[in-house]
Amino acid sequence: MATEYGLKRHFDGGAARLVGGMVREAHAGFDVDGYAAEVERRIPGLELKDRVLVLAQGLRDRLPADYPDAVGVLVAILGDELGEGDGMFNTSWFLMPVARFVEEYGLGHPDVSLDAIEEITKRHTGEYAVRPYIEQHHDPTMARIARWAVDPSPNVRRLASEGVRPRLPWARTLRQFVHDPHPVLEILEPLRSDPSEYVRKSVANNLNDIARDNPEVALATAVRWSQESTTDETAWIVKHALRVLVKKGDQRALALLGATGGEHIRVHEMWLWPRDLRLGGSVTLHVELENADSAPHSVAVDYVVHHVRSNGRSTPKVFKLATVDLAPGERRVLEKSHPVRPVTTRAYYPGEHVVDVQVNGLALASDRFELLT
Repeated sequence: MATEYGLKRHFDGGAARLVGGMVREAHAGFDVDGYAAEVERRIPGLELKDRVLVLAQGLRDRLPADYPDAVGVLVAILGDELGEGDGMFNTSWFLMPVARFVEEYGLGHPDVSLDAIEEITKRHTGEYAVRPYIEQHHDPTMARIARWAVDPSPNVRRLASEGVRPRLPWARTLRQFVHDPHPVLEILEPLRSDPSEYVRKSVANNLNDIARDNPEVALATAVRWSQESTTDETAWIVKHALRVLVKKGDQRALALLGATGGEHIRVHEMWLWPRDLRLGGSVTLHVELENADSAPHSVAVDYVVHHVRSNGRSTPKVFKLATVDLAPGERRVLEKSHPVRPVTTRAYYPGEHVVDVQVNGLALASDRFELLT
């Protein structure tokens, strides 16, 4: 996924000229120069979502006052449907203000707006735009989303799942689904063996969201899906949907995925190198495992970096190391280079960083490195 920082730089006067030029083809007299100048003047210092809002506001000020007429102009510029996955972060990134327009200004016309969101998602995405309609026009919107879940278009089916995710990144949390995820699960039911990888990723992410707040519900759903639908597609969804529970060491989730015998694994050697490094470098993790049991086991091996925060405390973050099959008495050496550099979701602070190795959720060994100023 594109980072918020990397994406925001595209939303400037140039983006306004691009969108404005397309709008002028469908709405003669649209003031492209004025639109671009206003956007360029207002965006300095703004982050992604606020920049996109500026572009949407500029469209609202220059399109017909009647909302159905205005949104009709925007739908007219969308073009042909794209292949699955070709929308929001690549081919049609510039349509983000169009989706935001419907999100901000269309709540008084839910039917027209939901029609527009369905068309937008075929070229971009409607996952953010649909969320206020779920909150303010719940029943008709959920009925529409249920129809989207069986639509021939994978872009539309993906919207059915992505739009109802309780904790969609970059969007406000849908609290009603955090408290009761069952309406979400009704939407996901026909998608549990979807032929499209684009859709399956969304379904897995959605069930993973549910697992954060309602682990028992998510696990029961994963078990039922695994029993009722034995396709490779369902197995893939279940595996990726349980990752938050696997990282927490939930033994039921691990057992469902075939990981067994973590209590029989011994760590003979674990070290980090270098012991001291500066921001921008990498630390190598080396670990030697042994299956001390008389039976073979498949185990999920993760490592946990306890990141030092600005207040001197630390917060853990789990990273995947490997899933390995170990014969009785077998030893295996695993290594991984872990980059220590700033990312949009995490800042680094100097100090001692503890790293744990965990097998099937059980912490078996630790080492540490010092991040220098």
